[in-house]
Amino acid sequence: MKRIFLLVYLLINCGLLLSLNAQSKKLSMEDAILGQWRQFYPENISQLSWRADASEYTYVKENKIMLVKPGGEPSVLLSLEDFNKGIEAQSLKALKRFPRFSWLSENVMEFNAGGALIHYDFVAQKALLQLKVNAKAENKDFCEASNTVAYTIENNLYIAGANGEEIAVTADTDKNMVNGQAVSRSEYGISGGIFWSPNGKQLAFYRKDESKVTSFPLVDINTRVGDLREIKYPMAGMDSEEVSLGVYNLDTKKTSWIQADDFGNDQYLTNISWGAENKYIYIQVLNRESNHAKMNKYEASTGKFVATLFEEKDERWVEPSHKLVFLKKKPNLFIYQTNNRHGYNHAYLYNTEGKLIKQLTSGDWEITEILGFDKDEKYMFYVSTEVSPIDRHAYKLNLKTGKRYRLTKDEGYHDVQVSADGKYILDNYSSLNVPRIVNVADTRGKFVKQLLKAENKLKDYNLGEISLGTIKSADGVTDLHYRMVKPADFDPNKKYPAVVYVYGGPHAQLVTNRYMGGSRLWEQYMAQNGYLLYILDNRGSANRGKEFEAVIHRQCGQPEMADQMKGVEFLKTLPYVDADKIGVHGWSYGGFMTISLITNYPDVFKVAVAGGPVIDWKWYEVMYGERYMDTPGENPEGYAKTSLIAKAKDLKGKLLICQGAIDPTVLWQHSLNFIRECVKHNVQVDYFPYPRAEHNVRGRDRIHLKQKVSNYFDDYLK
Repeated sequence: MKRIFLLVYLLINCGLLLSLNAQSKKLSMEDAILGQWRQFYPENISQLSWRADASEYTYVKENKIMLVKPGGEPSVLLSLEDFNKGIEAQSLKALKRFPRFSWLSENVMEFNAGGALIHYDFVAQKALLQLKVNAKAENKDFCEASNTVAYTIENNLYIAGANGEEIAVTADTDKNMVNGQAVSRSEYGISGGIFWSPNGKQLAFYRKDESKVTSFPLVDINTRVGDLREIKYPMAGMDSEEVSLGVYNLDTKKTSWIQADDFGNDQYLTNISWGAENKYIYIQVLNRESNHAKMNKYEASTGKFVATLFEEKDERWVEPSHKLVFLKKKPNLFIYQTNNRHGYNHAYLYNTEGKLIKQLTSGDWEITEILGFDKDEKYMFYVSTEVSPIDRHAYKLNLKTGKRYRLTKDEGYHDVQVSADGKYILDNYSSLNVPRIVNVADTRGKFVKQLLKAENKLKDYNLGEISLGTIKSADGVTDLHYRMVKPADFDPNKKYPAVVYVYGGPHAQLVTNRYMGGSRLWEQYMAQNGYLLYILDNRGSANRGKEFEAVIHRQCGQPEMADQMKGVEFLKTLPYVDADKIGVHGWSYGGFMTISLITNYPDVFKVAVAGGPVIDWKWYEVMYGERYMDTPGENPEGYAKTSLIAKAKDLKGKLLICQGAIDPTVLWQHSLNFIRECVKHNVQVDYFPYPRAEHNVRGRDRIHLKQKVSNYFDDYLK
């Protein structure tokens, strides 16, 4: 009996020991920074997509393209060996693995290889297109309708076809004239500068005149004596770029210019949209003050103004961010998105004469993405925050009746692909404790098949518990979402130093119901080293509606700080948080928030690390700064109140500022002026520049950055 008892005792304790050892690993800084996207990245299905218009999907596994019908079993569609035999017959070089490809039709793949864009029919084993592009080409935009590609070389725009002929659309020698590139510093939904007509016979493009814009010097230290690289940077209240839109006709080889002059030269031409019938271009024209937008229609061939379909105004700002989505079956109808009508981003159906047919969606939630339509365009598919601001779910909307159906049932953050016929979805999602699940379902709400359930690749690591929760904002009404990471080996009877990680500005949401709450592994690195991490999305951040965001107007940082301090009050109620050891860290807008917090609340925050911080909004660019703050001349009190220059003298705790020395977004001028003010007042501050980094410190340099951040908290907060 004693032997049996001893054996049971040993088995239990050995099992416990093995369990403890299995979860005792610690992350290195390299693990936390690079491993996030490498060995710890949740397993996924390679190149999972619908096969063009067919109701079947493909993915790549073990150098084979697998084909599956919903609910069916996979079969091999194409092996790499057969693929290489086919492309070698076309005088193309064999590949070691399948390239990234997309389906143009059931049998035709599009991919890049050997510096060329290739359309390959794997059944006929024939390359239908081999389009080589100038090695200097940037901003490439391929048009399937005409089998041509538009691109830029330096500041000019070119077109090339399958015959290899290169056509110069523009020939500006003045470097202040920039063609075919994104304008307005990629604000207001602008992501590029090239816009093909649906039939590929016309090419619209941005042209910006930067001759009035001041330059800012960046220094390249790689050369023997250092080289000067100047960038054009329009600062708030100063002269800005002048933007126009040209339309090049591939048949006539001539360019017409859109006659958009609603607000003079100082205006934004946003969300360029071609009508479905190739005749008209639609532009959301916005005044520089960003409080008045017009939806204008222009004749593409002549550039003539046709009509203003409707207008939007708001005393704070109007922010057009979405191109029009035209229906193919009814090309006189389009879908327009705005958060300016009813406080949340919703979809509206218009005709091309500007008549509102109906509001398609409504409620205290936001559409975050329109996924597409079924073949008959009876249904629209979209993603929204209707279930929760931190979740994303896909819906099917009947355009005629307005009835909508929720397609994704499990809690979490869903990334969805809809089949061309609108009958099935591929649903790739995660949630706080679920690394990834990939399912097939039909669009009537029926589960079909699970394709993947990813394992937790961090199961052997000793991690801190992550929780999601809410507190009330400083207005006492609004729920704010937070993420908390407790220290590994958490002991509720101990007190731990806390680090508040903050961004706080528009267009960002840090707290989501994704795997690990949307956190980075650096938070777990800090948790393993005895810290509690706290992240709060304050008012002013994204995906909560217009009023939630617009509270920052003319006073960036003020309501955000009030909310963050509510978060700190909450932390202080927790018996395991050391209220005398609270730090703060953030980058960019978060850097601005970090220095704002430690200087405005010097008795609360003992240590801060700010990266790429905005110090004074008068040094920030026109398109972002004026939208939220107006100009320095219009809002001198707001600029003075939010400037951190005057706050330098109030710094009591330890502050480290990190800055990319060639940052083209938040110029070096910001942090250097803050340092200068600290020197004036004999206030000690620490500073670390990254000589070849731009706004973000990337790659292996980021390991050094985050180690420096962590060491700083170790040295002064612990």
